Amino acid sequence: MKARKPLSIFLAVQKALFLRELGMRFSVSKSGLFWTFFEPFMQVMVMVLIKLLIFGKSANTFDFAAFLALNFTAYNMFKNILIKSMGSFKANKGLFVYKQVKPIDTIVARTLVELFITGVIILFFIAIGFYFHFDLNIQHLPLVSLGFIWLAIFSFSLGLFIAVSNTFYPSIGRVIHILMIFIMFSSAVFYTIEMIPASLQNILLYNPLTHFMEMIHGNYFLSLNDHFVDYTYMLLWTLSLLYAGLFFYRRFEERIISL
Repeated sequence: MKARKPLSIFLAVQKALFLRELGMRFSVSKSGLFWTFFEPFMQVMVMVLIKLLIFGKSANTFDFAAFLALNFTAYNMFKNILIKSMGSFKANKGLFVYKQVKPIDTIVARTLVELFITGVIILFFIAIGFYFHFDLNIQHLPLVSLGFIWLAIFSFSLGLFIAVSNTFYPSIGRVIHILMIFIMFSSAVFYTIEMIPASLQNILLYNPLTHFMEMIHGNYFLSLNDHFVDYTYMLLWTLSLLYAGLFFYRRFEERIISL
């Protein structure tokens, strides 16, 4: 029998893990599929209601809802990749008896599932944008897509690094869960950097996730821009985390499998 190439084995493993993760995601309960796609809408409804109660009705309420929907979709993808990566090694430990399946494969598969689900949601939002003719920058949609793909790679890199760390120091995972709320409020999910006082802008721009959010909604809406986005800063963060994650994973792979 002819030996298969490593790439062929990797793709076969990813296909199996992707279908497994997708099935588990939608079969946990009967409402799993519903909440997967409607979680952003519920979050948007709550935030729009709060805005109406505090500031009253304004002409841009619908655009604000679209703005939140886009940002929550991006943030939820980041959050889900990060959180699911932390428990990926432990949840799939039984699969590591097969030498073709590596621990990192499970994180790649979970990242691809989240990217796939996010892609479906974004296509739905774009369709709504065309139907209602709101502030949609059609020419920059490829940049929006690039922003989501880049964010998924960034999330994978951070998720891999934290997954390895969490394997040996479980308290890291608990800290990350607590920090997620702070990260959400400091990452331009509810606002643009332009809305923030100049004294706070530089502080928030230290957060790389803020740049991703600014890139995505800055290119999605005609009335917004990406002037505050530092693409070099984003690239440095992504490559640094990817290098660190892969370095520590390669160093501790055998220990992760044997634990």
